Amino acid sequence: MSQPDTEKFRLRRFIELLVQQGECKIHEAPIDLVDVAAVLDSSPQAVWFRAVGPERAELVGNVMGSRQRLALALGTDAAGFPKVLRDRLTQPFAPVEVRSSEAPVHDIVVTGDEADFTTLPVHLQHGLDGAPYISASIDFARDPATGWTNLGCRRMMLRGPQTAGIDLNAPSDLRALYQKAIAKGEKLPVAFTVGSHPSDFIAAVAVTPAMDELAVIGALRSAAVPIVKCITVDGYVPADAEIVLEGYLDPRGLVEPEGPYGEYLGYYGAVKKNPVFHLTAITRRRDALFQTVTIGGKRIAGTDTAQLGSAKTEAAVWSVLQQAIREPVAVCCTASSGGMYNVRVSLRQRYPGESRNAIAAVFCSTADVKHVFVVDEDVDVFSDEQIDWALATRFQADRDFVSASGFRAVPIDPSLAGSRTGAKAGFDCTKPFGKGASFEYAIPQPPIMPQRPRATVEQVLAQGPATYLDLMAALGTRDGREILRTFDTLYKEGRLQRLADGRYELTGGTR
Repeated sequence: MSQPDTEKFRLRRFIELLVQQGECKIHEAPIDLVDVAAVLDSSPQAVWFRAVGPERAELVGNVMGSRQRLALALGTDAAGFPKVLRDRLTQPFAPVEVRSSEAPVHDIVVTGDEADFTTLPVHLQHGLDGAPYISASIDFARDPATGWTNLGCRRMMLRGPQTAGIDLNAPSDLRALYQKAIAKGEKLPVAFTVGSHPSDFIAAVAVTPAMDELAVIGALRSAAVPIVKCITVDGYVPADAEIVLEGYLDPRGLVEPEGPYGEYLGYYGAVKKNPVFHLTAITRRRDALFQTVTIGGKRIAGTDTAQLGSAKTEAAVWSVLQQAIREPVAVCCTASSGGMYNVRVSLRQRYPGESRNAIAAVFCSTADVKHVFVVDEDVDVFSDEQIDWALATRFQADRDFVSASGFRAVPIDPSLAGSRTGAKAGFDCTKPFGKGASFEYAIPQPPIMPQRPRATVEQVLAQGPATYLDLMAALGTRDGREILRTFDTLYKEGRLQRLADGRYELTGGTR
């Protein structure tokens, strides 16, 4: 058996591709840690810092801050990304274990007191954050009941050289594993990768059937992921990661203050009680590239977390729509809503009521969705302009608005005003069923000259009603003004009239 490729899906190789594609700029000048966030906040591209802090470390950020960059990670373009993502999620690849000596992430291994968070270029991301955060961390925890590895994306607020706060307030598989462990008074071993290919992040946030989620990384890569056993904890991680942080969550539960932190909805999250992670080892590549993800701020549509959230939400919504309606066409979750709150669906209406079925299905697809806009197939759900047009011209609030309350909600939404449940709204912006081909819903298009046999205006109208463009085609004119002279004669003779749809006919002609 050939040795698994541990370079193809490493972060550094992907960043080199982004540079070639003009999607990543290189920041060569030395920069202090406190200034990193401001550079990232102002950049629509990924940024590769070559000399961060006094140790002149390498750091990259905003790697996944656009749909185009996520698409590049899956070998497609922005338009093809949703379908490629959906297709790959249905084809898991089992991981392949490699020896520690073959794992680049074990090039350098530091354990015990020498394992120190402060040796990493961790920066303060937002002005009121409680401390520097490691934000590009994917957690890997083994479920003792199944032996499967669970993945997630979890931020880490540094507390000291060997401890960090881990956000486990929201329901998640990792929280469920932790609750089982502390019920027995046990630690929960967990490892975090820092510096991963975007496909690994997509796998970590994706909603999938129960399975070993290392196989989900394989699905997104379309290749078996090489994995290696951790040094100090019972678990496996990708052998091609840049850095791994091993350790455990202590058994005291949600007891330590964590936060505040600039959240993915564009506001600060308050201080919460969370568990403490204890660092037992740092393993890394010799030329490890540290990673940070962008989150929050006024440009949330261009952040890593919003783009990942959109991809996750769209895939989950599509899966539900396939059961609820006959023919969904496209799904868009706007990144500017944090990648979760505002969902747009286009469909081909086959039966009355399908637009309402779509709204109800999306309401139930995920707790995070608040607002659903359903449009016909002729509207591009990825276009703000076309969605605005559909809302303005196909929606009547007293007829097409659907609302309901009492749904489980995401607590960091400030509009909840402290409530744990919230409301959802649906906007049916489709044409009335059966009216799709009617004249009032026909979309104006530039004239395209049809092919017609040559004839005079009177000869054409003698055969039946015709549009002005039909008459131009029959005369073979690309000007058209000469037809008006014929019209003038026919009007004066009382032989020309108009139909309700605007076509011309000779008086007494067949309607």
